[in-house]
Amino acid sequence: MNSSIISNIVRFVGLVLLQVLVLSNINFLGYINPYLYVLFILLYPFNSNQTLFLILSFLLGLSIDIFEDSGGIHAAACLIAAFVRPTLLRFSFGVSYDHQNIKLSATPFGARLTYIFIMVLIHHLVLFSLEMFSLTHIILILKKTLFSSIFTGILVILSLSLFSKKYR
Repeated sequence: MNSSIISNIVRFVGLVLLQVLVLSNINFLGYINPYLYVLFILLYPFNSNQTLFLILSFLLGLSIDIFEDSGGIHAAACLIAAFVRPTLLRFSFGVSYDHQNIKLSATPFGARLTYIFIMVLIHHLVLFSLEMFSLTHIILILKKTLFSSIFTGILVILSLSLFSKKYR
């Protein structure tokens, strides 16, 4: 097997286990929840099969839904985040993405930060909108989206800097 395939399998399983065993039990101030499993969607190889990526993203969210008994909201949020990722990559990295020659660790910090925070924001907005499923709670949806996105984004950046040799 290719080392990229093995690292993606390990990342998938590790992030699901970390999310359901540790991070799902964290709830700051009633509306700040970290969802670090989005890191799989962020780090999936840019030049790989997009259909497989959509399927894996759906399975990632479905795995979280099965453990948390959340009715498919994580699967929908992951699928939408995976679907908009090519557009977001083009927006964040420009012509480098069009030529398929980018590595996240070699990109400028501002572009990386834009990519991470917009992706996390989209995922969380879909997730919390489906969780509440009511426009009467729009302020709570926006509050949970904003604060959880900031917290998750910081965790993603910290984990990238701690666990990736090339990111430093």
